[in-house]
Amino acid sequence: MMTTPQAIPTPVPTDLTPKHPDAPEPGRLRVYLGAAPGVGKTYRMLEDAHLMRRQGIDVAIGLIEAHGRADTAALIGGLEIIPLQEIQYRSVTLREMNVEAILARHPTWCVVDELAHSNVPGSRNRKRYEDVLELLDAGINVMTAMNVQHLETLNDAVARSSSTQIRETVPDSFLRRANEVVNVDITIDELRDRLRQGKIYSPEKIEQALANFFRKGNLNMLRELALRTTAEQVGTAAAEYRRTQGLEQAPIPEKVMVCLSPRAGMERLVRVGARIAGRLATNWFVVYVETPDSDHRHGDPAAFARLEEYQRMARDLGAQVVNLRDKKVADALIEFARKENISHVVFGQSARSRWEIFLGGSIINRFLNEMRDTTVQVVPVHKERK
Repeated sequence: MMTTPQAIPTPVPTDLTPKHPDAPEPGRLRVYLGAAPGVGKTYRMLEDAHLMRRQGIDVAIGLIEAHGRADTAALIGGLEIIPLQEIQYRSVTLREMNVEAILARHPTWCVVDELAHSNVPGSRNRKRYEDVLELLDAGINVMTAMNVQHLETLNDAVARSSSTQIRETVPDSFLRRANEVVNVDITIDELRDRLRQGKIYSPEKIEQALANFFRKGNLNMLRELALRTTAEQVGTAAAEYRRTQGLEQAPIPEKVMVCLSPRAGMERLVRVGARIAGRLATNWFVVYVETPDSDHRHGDPAAFARLEEYQRMARDLGAQVVNLRDKKVADALIEFARKENISHVVFGQSARSRWEIFLGGSIINRFLNEMRDTTVQVVPVHKERK
């Protein structure tokens, strides 16, 4: 199993309300982030809890979910477990994390699993991440785990790609508060093998899961999102740390821009842009420029449908989709690239005659002349057959 710990020097403030002089120092937050169920987030979290205990650190379990996995359940032994709270709901007794008991016990570190969980009505807080915020505000350090698809801003894209409705979400501001983000990762083949062996879901759910959420394409996208989310979090918090400490800022981060058109074959550009952004662990944009004479919605429905599909694909892969309007495509792209400090640009190049270039000009040549410090990659795009 490969795990990629990413330590962040200090949290990015999310609450600017002045603290009472006697208020305790906020607890530290460590988030174990994974691409999908079964990658080993809870297992890794419990391993770290045992290591803390051996080092003499006061650590207790606020809530853990073994999900019937024997290796995970075995790691719970030897750790203090704070009893859960029983809540009556619709004539049924349900159990939730006991925030009041944790506050009274006040361990140095508290283990809280399944961060995106919604609490039973009648609980102290509506969501488990709100429970965690309360523990942090009381000065208790928390280690917790979640999957990337539960992040609020990624929820829709993941739902579209996986054809699975993700109902539980955690706001991105919570992750920005983290002092450490640990990306827990295993290969796609290993994860699918774990699923087939019954280590993630019960046997009757395995085939459906392999055909839907655990498809290789979907898992590839989720891994990429988890890695990029971790890298972005590290970069943002590190920059904030440099700012607050008066340190020199790191070099301007790389940014990628894919220049989109409604021509056939442009999905290749989107994939190239996603790969470049993934290697650079950076933000990327997919930009389309609409001119006054390019009303594809009404004049060319097929082109409009292709454009929408390319943009949906880009969002699913983590891009920020941008639509611009200008009489000249090159002018709009150059202005946007300068404003966003774009370092890498991906263009599509179809086979055009010299006469066509002479009449219409070359957007790529114009861009190269104006943006000399930008890396430009031209991807061949086959002309649509009529």
